[in-house]
Amino acid sequence: MRKTLPYFNLLALLFIGWSCSSNGSKNSTFEPLEKEKVNSIDQKEMVWIPNGQFQMGANQDGEYRREYPAHLVEVQGFWMDKTEVTNKEFKRFVDATNYVTVAERPISWEEIKKQVPPGTPKPADSVLMPGAMVFIPTETVNNLHDFSQWWKWTIGASWKTPEGPGSSIDDLMDHPVIHVSHEDALAYCKWAGKRLPTEAEWEFAARGGLEAKRFTWGDEDPLQNPKLANIWQGEFPSKDTGADGFTGTAPVGSYAPNGYGLLDMTGNVWEWVSDLFNENYYTELASMTVCKNPEGPERSFDSRDPYAVKYVNKGGSFLCHVSYCENYRPSAREGTTPDSGMSHLGFRTVSDQPD
Repeated sequence: MRKTLPYFNLLALLFIGWSCSSNGSKNSTFEPLEKEKVNSIDQKEMVWIPNGQFQMGANQDGEYRREYPAHLVEVQGFWMDKTEVTNKEFKRFVDATNYVTVAERPISWEEIKKQVPPGTPKPADSVLMPGAMVFIPTETVNNLHDFSQWWKWTIGASWKTPEGPGSSIDDLMDHPVIHVSHEDALAYCKWAGKRLPTEAEWEFAARGGLEAKRFTWGDEDPLQNPKLANIWQGEFPSKDTGADGFTGTAPVGSYAPNGYGLLDMTGNVWEWVSDLFNENYYTELASMTVCKNPEGPERSFDSRDPYAVKYVNKGGSFLCHVSYCENYRPSAREGTTPDSGMSHLGFRTVSDQPD
């Protein structure tokens, strides 16, 4: 749902860049575990990413404006999850803490209206029910700029019922968890004694030691070799041929690792990082000789959606297609409101210390 799509009608915005926090408060049932109790529970495999410098951002013409200008960045070494956090791993966290995700909580109109222009009418109470955005393939599309044609607000959709009431994750335990908000991802990180990567860390890791390459594996076009990543093949949004082996999310680790041994840094699901999204941020950094360990801008700004505060997503997803969302590249970046959960949005964690 990302790419060059502009800010469109306001009511659609409510349920694509939506807010559903319960009176803006944190989940009162969540209690983080003590650090010494974490490692016996969180056993996710991590990969060491060495310190280094790289050109962050688009390294060739023709990418999206928000990826320019490229600028020199230095990052310290860190540990990163080898794969995206799975349903099995997220369930372990929920079972241990009784955490309730944002998608499962009551919706507050008072919180939603902070993200839209003054005077936006309140939707019917029947719509303001816990749920999430679910992707539904659409045969007839009038305009690719109107993503309300295939994104549907689905009451009852959440990480454990990803398609809505009646669906389950029983056969998807090794797939990445979806419908998680930025807040949910941070809660998991706190429980696990880890954190979300910065955008710079994520992009450095995704490049796998390659320089000036368009993709995590080099320059080979995934449309010519569909076995490189889980993205959309066919005609978007009506028919995904599944040439890469899957027509939705794939089990983590279904494709070859990058140069650092990381899996699924391209496609499958978008991944939350810790930085606020500001489309002009790279211009600020470009004036520096080298930017060391950047942590993101002080404020969010997206001209397509100027009233919302957003955080960065990286990596693209199984819904990315060249005609619509060619974001399956390390430099690609998008912004999503922190309380949003969708069918193609997950995360992975990092740590400054080994387990």
